[in-house]
Amino acid sequence: MTQPPSFGSAFAFWLKLGLISFGGPAGQISIMHQELVERKRWIGEESFLHALTYCNLLPGPEAQQLATYCGWRLHGWRGGVAAGALFVLPSVAVLWALAWIYATQGSVPWIAAAFAGLGAAALGVVGFAALRIGRKTLKGPVLWALAATAFIAIYFLKLPFPAIIGAAGVIGLVGGRLAPRHFRIGSGHGAPGHGVAQSATELVPPPPARPQRPLLRAFTVISVCGALWWTPVLLASALKGPESTLTQEGLFFSKAAMVTFGGAYAVLPYVAEHSVEEYDWLNEQDMTTGLGLAETTPGPLIMVVQFVGFMGGWNHPDGMSPLAGATLGALLTTWVTFLPCFLWIFLGAPYVERLREMRVLSAALTAISAAVVGVILNLAVWFGLRLAFPQGVDAGIDSADGFVLALAFGSFVALGWGRVAIHWVVLAGGVLGVARWALL
Repeated sequence: MTQPPSFGSAFAFWLKLGLISFGGPAGQISIMHQELVERKRWIGEESFLHALTYCNLLPGPEAQQLATYCGWRLHGWRGGVAAGALFVLPSVAVLWALAWIYATQGSVPWIAAAFAGLGAAALGVVGFAALRIGRKTLKGPVLWALAATAFIAIYFLKLPFPAIIGAAGVIGLVGGRLAPRHFRIGSGHGAPGHGVAQSATELVPPPPARPQRPLLRAFTVISVCGALWWTPVLLASALKGPESTLTQEGLFFSKAAMVTFGGAYAVLPYVAEHSVEEYDWLNEQDMTTGLGLAETTPGPLIMVVQFVGFMGGWNHPDGMSPLAGATLGALLTTWVTFLPCFLWIFLGAPYVERLREMRVLSAALTAISAAVVGVILNLAVWFGLRLAFPQGVDAGIDSADGFVLALAFGSFVALGWGRVAIHWVVLAGGVLGVARWALL
């Protein structure tokens, strides 16, 4: 064992990671594993995998939480804050700029065409996500039944997403005890493969198995993170009123942050339905465009909520200028989405090494992952019908937009069989959208 790397060296690495973290959680976790475990040997193999298991059990983006935990392992709370924040901040800046271009220039024909192509390509990405996660998750008839039930519950019965996730978790807890073979424990959709060297030796000493004065520590973490989480929301309510767009965004995305099990695709139907149909912050085309933009920027895909917050503030600025309302909406949305991640990590980090004993919780995660497949399929259907039939499904098959259907299918094929990176697929969609506009 040697001393940990200097804070400056670790800071430089976290900044680099935030700038190159394309490829979704699988790619981001792979980069961290290669750098932290294999090359730098700052984190040991078992420690890394235990941390990944813990992050998969939490609501929120597991890759960002894993970075936060690794930063905490190296330099305590300031390392965790640096790692978690730098994982997100580059994408905050890039996505704000893209959202501003979309809001101000979206009526320019060629730019509108580019964003329309991005949205159509994103539809294929969602469909591929359902297939990819389904292949890894649905290992038996019980899990297939859970996925089908979740789709029926959210699409036809309109049951709320948190209720579906909660019910799946209870089924997993019970099933993990009564019939564990039906709830086989996976390594998580971002876990390193079997080809990874299992003998990597960490150079940094592990933290104490049990923190001193654990109750006081837990109270301090909850108090500090809770105050940081809710103070901006309370300020928005005091300054703009409880019914203002800014306050409602803070409340809604705080609630969404509590139920984002299974990755961004799982919570997107919940976010899209309420943002489009209940709050009228943006429309279906805006939502799919935001998804496409989030796919092309570094950082976690859940950054799409920043786009939603921006458009909500732009369309409903509550007496401010559209840019001010949009910027505050984007920042508040991002804040309440990611601040809880630091709470979960700092609260549970000292106990991560004990996760190897938590088989029942892993069974609950397996059941939730199965339900998430059905929820993601609902997202694909929900987006697909609205994009492919802009006049409504009742208008008939003749009203379908053939370009949207073809581009979505092409994106699906490119991802599934062509092994093309997601950001290139989405960017190609934007180029084809401009080409279509130029030709027609």
